[in-house]
Amino acid sequence: MSLKFGTDGVRAEALTVLTTQYVSALANAAAQVLGGGQWLIGRDTRESGPVLESAVAAGLAAAGARPVSVGVLPTPALAWLSAQRGVPAAMITASHNPWQDNGVKFFAPGGLKLSDSVERAIESLLDPDGSAPHAVVPSHSDSLTDYVDHLVALGGSLSGLRLVLDCANGAMSVAAPAAFRALGADVVVIHDSPNGRNINAHCGATHVQSLAAAVVAEGASMGLAFDGDGDRVIAIDELGNAVDGDRLIALAAIQLRDEGRLHAGTVVVTVMSNLGFHKAMAAAGIEVMTTAVGDRYVLEALDAHGHSIGGEQSGHIIYRHLATTGDGLLAGMRLAQFVHDGGHSLAALAGAVMTSYPQVLLNVQVRERHPNAADELVAEIQLAEAALGGDGRILVRASGTEPLIRVMVEAATEAIAQSVAEDLVVAVVTRFG
Repeated sequence: MSLKFGTDGVRAEALTVLTTQYVSALANAAAQVLGGGQWLIGRDTRESGPVLESAVAAGLAAAGARPVSVGVLPTPALAWLSAQRGVPAAMITASHNPWQDNGVKFFAPGGLKLSDSVERAIESLLDPDGSAPHAVVPSHSDSLTDYVDHLVALGGSLSGLRLVLDCANGAMSVAAPAAFRALGADVVVIHDSPNGRNINAHCGATHVQSLAAAVVAEGASMGLAFDGDGDRVIAIDELGNAVDGDRLIALAAIQLRDEGRLHAGTVVVTVMSNLGFHKAMAAAGIEVMTTAVGDRYVLEALDAHGHSIGGEQSGHIIYRHLATTGDGLLAGMRLAQFVHDGGHSLAALAGAVMTSYPQVLLNVQVRERHPNAADELVAEIQLAEAALGGDGRILVRASGTEPLIRVMVEAATEAIAQSVAEDLVVAVVTRFG
């Protein structure tokens, strides 16, 4: 029972570390904190999903809740259903991890991710010796159709646009092709045959090589790669080049600005976003707000200030006026609309929107965790910043779960970034061992 919430729920090797007993106890504690009544349960396509779904249902039922299964569903679809019905939800997924892993993340009523304080409250109620009886879970079979219809209603015609979708053999395997075809796009689909063990296997948002090859071979205007649970997306332009989350968020912010829907002229990103993104947004007259790493911190900032758009370099993109969490399909549809309506290729748009600074990220193993590592290395960081001459960026932060200190340097050239990063690693090792 040593598992804790990470940046996006609890995640570990399924049925060995992430046991049915633990998952049942976690769901029981979540129901005590978030309330009883109806709960929705969704899952991605992993082999362990049905067993863990039963465990979640048992834990919820033992706490007096009424679990309802919505089956295999993208995470953003479950969040949308939670918002529509005003009930909490549990998603069984390990996102982009391999099939052997699984996890659980919760949504509060309204489809909102949990705050740190709520997660701590759930952890405090975990009963390591608790057991829950088997629960019979009623199902709702129209959930996926409802979600697709909702997104299609937000879009416009994509007639004449040819694109390739990589569904990662995951939860987007049905929803994404259905949505784009309903909008009139000419759709080629790859990696849409989940068998429980092929989710994210050399495909999807973290392995885009096969998608890039397919886009070029099919003569498509673009490609979209989702991760296993569909809450993030990476694009491929018509030349086979990857378009990462920074560029996608930059394009989304400009698209909203041009539509007059970029609230307060501001976009929200994490501290990991590239320096080139910040410079591009300044040139476009768009303010940038930064948060800690994790899409839920982006969401908290969006809600606190009423901003419209935010996300992460990894491809989590949140249209807050349209959704309560990152939605790879929604973001992909918006991008496709931009390409379809604007008369410019994705390569031209992505190339013009920003110039990425070379980024070097090094992980340094230390004896014990140092949550305030950056504060303890102020002098060393200032010396490194001076070496960059004002044309670069340094980020030093401690891992949230491991005795690691992460050193990230961006500079005008990769050689400079590597040199400065290595000097900082020496300083970290000298200080912390």
